[in-house]
Amino acid sequence: MNLVDTRGRSLRDLRISITDRCNFRCRYCMPKEIFNREYEFLQRELLLSFEEIIRLTRLFKELGVDKVRITGGEPLLRKGVEQLIAGLAGVGLRDLTLTTNGSLLARKADALATAGLSRVTVSLDSMDPDVFAAMNDVDYPLRDVLDGVEAAAAAGLTPVKINMVVKRGVNADGVLAMAEHFRGTGHIVRFIEYMDVGSTNGWRLDDVMPAQEILETVAARYPLRPTDPNYQGEVASRWSYVDGAGEIGVISSISQPFCSDCTRARLSAEGVLYTCLFAVGGVDFRGPMRAGASDDELQQMVADIWEQRTDRYSEMRSEATVNLPKVEMSYIGG
Repeated sequence: MNLVDTRGRSLRDLRISITDRCNFRCRYCMPKEIFNREYEFLQRELLLSFEEIIRLTRLFKELGVDKVRITGGEPLLRKGVEQLIAGLAGVGLRDLTLTTNGSLLARKADALATAGLSRVTVSLDSMDPDVFAAMNDVDYPLRDVLDGVEAAAAAGLTPVKINMVVKRGVNADGVLAMAEHFRGTGHIVRFIEYMDVGSTNGWRLDDVMPAQEILETVAARYPLRPTDPNYQGEVASRWSYVDGAGEIGVISSISQPFCSDCTRARLSAEGVLYTCLFAVGGVDFRGPMRAGASDDELQQMVADIWEQRTDRYSEMRSEATVNLPKVEMSYIGG
């Protein structure tokens, strides 16, 4: 089945958050003055079980989804995540990936690969140890994340993708250093414009370093040429080094919105389905599942939601939209 929304966009990609907890407190995602010891994270019984996640994934696959990304929070904090990966691998997806901050990757990479994970994306915002420690705001050491990247590569979770959120005045002067570090390694750096996800990160347009400026910064040292997307709806624009040393990508949700080609839905850790990263609300699936809803009923819910979808937040972004209450990234996944 091929579900199509009101703008002709097919449902192909499902991103599943498996926890709202994280061991970092990156200011653009989980500022510690909000996500502190008093903050109430989801209790375990409110999280979708692995069986529920696998069931929903199977139903989504029958509706046309062929790519699933596991997110969080920090997904490797979820106990038994390897068992979940093994179950999802059995669904028969084209691509099964996971996004992580890399803190636990060195110790888990082999088990994840054995379980059937295709590859990983590591969030890494600076190659400067001091800047990195300040950005994660828990003084986590850069070297441990780099060890995780190396472990993932050794386990075959390749190509490893490195996501750098670029914020002017914070880490923007480290764009070239990030590109240089991973040139020639086979890993792919993706530079992400700082986005107004959620309502707690104090986002300002002045803090955004546009994708074009990022590309010009890298190309001034290492010439680039545009590269065709790997698939329809790919989030990042791809650019290859002219000298053959690999590629980089830019994700330009602010300066060059890609709403018209968005094929993604997002499932929160407690089973709420969202059709946009900037959504103000979603539809609960945990309740109907635990009340005994059949597979057909659940799939009809998905169809009803997707076929009525009109989302184009990034195209509409303005002073009238940026202050709308939005779901936090740590809850919905990036």
